[in-house]
Amino acid sequence: MKFSMTVGALVAATSSAFAPSSTLRGSSALNMALQEGQTPIVIGLAADSGCGKSTFMRRVTSTFGGDNCGPLGGGFGNGGWETNTLVSDMATVICLDDYHLNDREGRKVSGLTALNTAEQKFDLMFEHVQALKNGETIMKPIYNHVNGTLDAPEKIEPTPVIIIEGLHPFVDERVRELIDFSLYLDISPDVKLNWKIQRDMEERGHSLESIMASIEARKPDFDAYIEPQKQFADYVIEVLPTDLDKEDKKTLKVRAIQKKGVADFNPTYLFDEGSEISWTPSADKLSSPAPGLKLAYTQEQYFGNDVAVLEMDGSFDNIQELVYVESNLGNANSKFYGEVTQAMLSLADSPGSNNGTGLMQTLAAFAIRELYNKKAATAKLEANKEVAAAA
Repeated sequence: MKFSMTVGALVAATSSAFAPSSTLRGSSALNMALQEGQTPIVIGLAADSGCGKSTFMRRVTSTFGGDNCGPLGGGFGNGGWETNTLVSDMATVICLDDYHLNDREGRKVSGLTALNTAEQKFDLMFEHVQALKNGETIMKPIYNHVNGTLDAPEKIEPTPVIIIEGLHPFVDERVRELIDFSLYLDISPDVKLNWKIQRDMEERGHSLESIMASIEARKPDFDAYIEPQKQFADYVIEVLPTDLDKEDKKTLKVRAIQKKGVADFNPTYLFDEGSEISWTPSADKLSSPAPGLKLAYTQEQYFGNDVAVLEMDGSFDNIQELVYVESNLGNANSKFYGEVTQAMLSLADSPGSNNGTGLMQTLAAFAIRELYNKKAATAKLEANKEVAAAA
């Protein structure tokens, strides 16, 4: 989607629905910011459905800013069409559901779920990501989430940041080679169950039996095709039940698992880089409801890679007080003191804004912005050298 996420101020979810229109698909009033000769950076985000990809995209896009952001084509009521793509003058967010091989009826015939890699057009996905990284325009298919059909393609123009998000961004090795930074949202089975019960039972009136059956039916394909991709991620946001109270089903422990040695990325740390820290903040400076709040910073191994892990267990009452935690973070990639807290406040109504989910997503968004800035600066330096050499 071209947006508001390049990793923050998005106004729509990645699966936003907009009414079909006869308007030329791809026409847009956005002022694209890709300069001649500029190579876009590509960010990959993998996660199962319902794991917070849309919220994360809003945090990312708002971090990059930009005056124009929204669904490609302007959305419903503005001559728009059903689209999953968000655009801004800095970023494009592409939902990989658009590369489904079959529509909903076709999957009924094949007997396969959308999680199965046999239901994805990986060759076309690779061709399109490669073209965008080369600064070329593409005509991308659309999977219509409203009625389950494959709609007419839409034109996508390259922007400085391209984000591909969905079920399978890291399955194809060719696509992985094009990605500059990769992220995985890892929601534990217990948390998934609790979220689904809250949404489907408490809010929609579904039975516990139907919820459990839905989860169990999906699990084999998730285990086979989605979860293995986290081994390729540079940054994993792991969401677990709290360790502070085993009876508490709503409070979360969130871990940012940050791979070391990634180009243009330095993991965020707590107090002292490379150390082992367990910290309970002063309740006078950061108030939190029961069962309290605890942070940690550790050095671990993850799929054979050295990683730095930043952890927050519990939630807080007042986002403004988060600046107390922010003041003790290193490599947060903020432009000024308090920017992390300010970013959290700007999306205060979004899920996870009072716990580690929002904090780790915000830190990841800032890391992506810093990675983009570093790569852009390097490219500019190289271009200046070429000009000087040719003079």
